[in-house]
Amino acid sequence: MSASAPPRGRSLLDRFLNIVERGGNALPHPAVLFAILALLVVVLSWVATKTGMSVVHPSTGEVVTPVNLLSIEGLHRIATNLVTNFTSFAPLGTVLVALIGIGVAEHSGLIAACLRSLVLSAPRHLLTPIVVMAGILSNMASEVGYVLLVPLAGLIFQAAGRHPILGMAAGFAGVSGGYSANLLVGTIDPLLAGLSQEAAQIVDPAYTVSVVANWYFMIVSTPMLALLGWFVTDRILAPRFADYEPPEEVSEDAMARSLDDAERRGLRYAGYATLVMTALVVWSALPSGTIPGAGFMRDPVTGDLLHSPLLKGVVALIFLYGIVSGIAYGIGAGTIRNDADVIRGMDQSMSTLGGYMVLCFFAAQFVAFFNWTQLGLVFAVNGAQGLETLGLPGVPLFVSFIALTALVNLFMGSASAKWALMAPVFVPMFMLLGYSPELTQVAYRVGDSVTNIIAPMMSYFALIIAFFQRYEPNAGIGTLVATMLPYSVVFLLGWSVMFAVWLGLGLPIGPGAPLNYVPAAP
Repeated sequence: MSASAPPRGRSLLDRFLNIVERGGNALPHPAVLFAILALLVVVLSWVATKTGMSVVHPSTGEVVTPVNLLSIEGLHRIATNLVTNFTSFAPLGTVLVALIGIGVAEHSGLIAACLRSLVLSAPRHLLTPIVVMAGILSNMASEVGYVLLVPLAGLIFQAAGRHPILGMAAGFAGVSGGYSANLLVGTIDPLLAGLSQEAAQIVDPAYTVSVVANWYFMIVSTPMLALLGWFVTDRILAPRFADYEPPEEVSEDAMARSLDDAERRGLRYAGYATLVMTALVVWSALPSGTIPGAGFMRDPVTGDLLHSPLLKGVVALIFLYGIVSGIAYGIGAGTIRNDADVIRGMDQSMSTLGGYMVLCFFAAQFVAFFNWTQLGLVFAVNGAQGLETLGLPGVPLFVSFIALTALVNLFMGSASAKWALMAPVFVPMFMLLGYSPELTQVAYRVGDSVTNIIAPMMSYFALIIAFFQRYEPNAGIGTLVATMLPYSVVFLLGWSVMFAVWLGLGLPIGPGAPLNYVPAAP
């Protein structure tokens, strides 16, 4: 059976997901759909201004009204920013730069050799939890998992004889659905903590929020989400995607055979090159003064690592690692003989991205138009006010907040932008109810993560569709949503239950992070 026509089960859940997929795929091509949505936002901005829609900004107290993009000024803004909307669209540059380096590693045969070695050495039944866990842990390097891990997960499953879309779904669930979970502090932690602290100081000017305020909760969340992702992939989705038969030109023996001497030599060369690169990276990341010249990639002012050029330049590291290790492998295996072979690998990698770049153009316009109109702020504040009027106790209140955050996440993709808008409303509100800013922040992170994988506003949504289309050319928004919806529902339920149990037991969510807020004595 080909990858473009996986068999579908006949259970009630399968029939429902088939309806979701058919309905979603009946929509226009994703690029056309983003173009329609962009035009719809323009019209909606005119309707919102004509009806007098407005909200009061929670932190400044200023009245926020939607911006009319059908006005003369709005049309001028659209016309003059059409190009920069596209060129400044964050996923575009990230994908192009990273894939130039990865293209060399792929063309040389390094990726294929590594994957075959992994598949031959790892038990087939453990591929799923390994991929999901790797996706969650990739968040330590910001958003690299979208670009690197998701397509690699498809190749890993393909080499193991399983459907590649199933592997990409597992990887995407870990990278995006488990975005806030991790075993170590990630780049999002200091950003959210700073916003929470500013919001908390509306009520208590001396209040501080630590960067590791949610660390304990997120450590426990990591294996929990990996297990849930394993369950969804192998128990719910696997029946919908039959084991994969590679194209005729790809020999099954070629994927199953052991590495030959040239390939093993190439892997040794690549390993040596990777060790040298890693030693340089570690040297650049060590605190200044540890050894001579150390710390040159840390923040030059504060010496901090979390906000350092090193972590901000993770895409550049992928680029360099791909080129250096790919060339080293090619020299050892004899697959790269001159500079033309290196450039050929880069060319081949770029040649597959034409459809993605078209998608990015229209997706970038939609995201930019939506941000300009301020409709996201209006929707978020109105939703927050509605939740505030419910007057629910403890667990039901926070579960409702998690659900609201998950809903808002469908309209606003950036975790930091949403929290910048929601924190001034919810952090003071929950503090006045006796709950700490740290607890409010961790509830926000749960809701913000679980619907990433079904949110068209998520920046990398178009990229994942393009990855799916490599194996299922007719895949569209419906295919992606239908595939990822079980993860979103199970993650939301499982994480909410974990949050409720955690709150009920009164466990600390991080070092020095209380669950309750007690105002300081005057």
